[in-house]
Amino acid sequence: MADDSRRTGLYDFHIAEGARMVPFAGWDMPVHYTTGVLGEHLHTRAHASLFDVGHMGQVLVIPADGGIEAAALALETLIPADLLGLAPGRQRYGLFTDEEGGILDDLMIANRGDHFYLVVNAACAAADLAHLQSLEGVEVRPVTDRGLIALQGPEAEQALARLLPDVAAMKFMDMRALDWQGVELWVSRSGYTGEDGFEISVPDTHVTALAEALLDQPEVAPAGLGARDSLRLEAGLPLYGHDMDETVSPAEASLGWSIPRVRRRGGAREGGFPGAGGVLMELEEGPSRARRGLRPEGRAPIREGVELFDAETEGRSLGRVRSGGFGPSVGGPIAVAILDPELPEGTRLWAELRGKRIPVAISPMPFVKTTYKR
Repeated sequence: MADDSRRTGLYDFHIAEGARMVPFAGWDMPVHYTTGVLGEHLHTRAHASLFDVGHMGQVLVIPADGGIEAAALALETLIPADLLGLAPGRQRYGLFTDEEGGILDDLMIANRGDHFYLVVNAACAAADLAHLQSLEGVEVRPVTDRGLIALQGPEAEQALARLLPDVAAMKFMDMRALDWQGVELWVSRSGYTGEDGFEISVPDTHVTALAEALLDQPEVAPAGLGARDSLRLEAGLPLYGHDMDETVSPAEASLGWSIPRVRRRGGAREGGFPGAGGVLMELEEGPSRARRGLRPEGRAPIREGVELFDAETEGRSLGRVRSGGFGPSVGGPIAVAILDPELPEGTRLWAELRGKRIPVAISPMPFVKTTYKR
């Protein structure tokens, strides 16, 4: 482990389970266990897998005057989402935008009744925290004493319900505080695989015990970052720093759906967030480029950075692959790039791979149908 890498509370658990540890976003994280990425991916699609996501940032936003509405409106000055309309016990996806309309990070926001609970990306956590601390009228409190785990897959509910029976009644994007062995867990029905599942915030003192209790369930096996990446890619879910960043707008990232009518032109709370003018105009008029799926011919995966052309020889460069790899459930290579949104599905492009151009076709996303419990 690099000297400057941080460890989650499950580090010893990972070692005991035979994980291969790698540095990731300043943390030492498991990339896979003894089963390997392929086996972990397929197990998640068929059963349930346990992921350590304790590297993610957890933040509480607490209204200074005790009014959750004031905190919602404060957060809406940074996030183009309807947080005033977010009911207690519900969670929503959102974006931090900058003054140019680029994306600073994507995050999850939950209304916990008297405060908001946010989960942000590990690599952006420090910057996001500073961004939030610019808000007035709220207390921004980083959560430093809790781990975060994800249980994902079609059998996640039956496995978790043995420990927490109340989760069976939860729907996609519900969030509840539930008791387990005398400690409070913050459980949301959400995840990053396209499968049904849960994310669970647990005190550091109990994170290993909970992970072991889940692993004792016959449906559950551990999975690492490798499977997490291939699962989210098949599900068409973007990865910050790859499929989107400060140079990509919400519309270009195909995330316009996260900005509701109430925050758009003519809405009751139009704009009011960084870069609103350009972001809202682009949503109305349509972007000149957008995130698109790609299916390469053959078995060779095309990965991030591979250049795309409109012809087999010479031709015009159309951009580069943002995310790519092998899709175990798809049974072949898949990729994502930001391209002309008007190009019809099935359009053939060419990817330059090790000096040779291979054909790829624009494909609908997601590559694998999502199975959230609505």
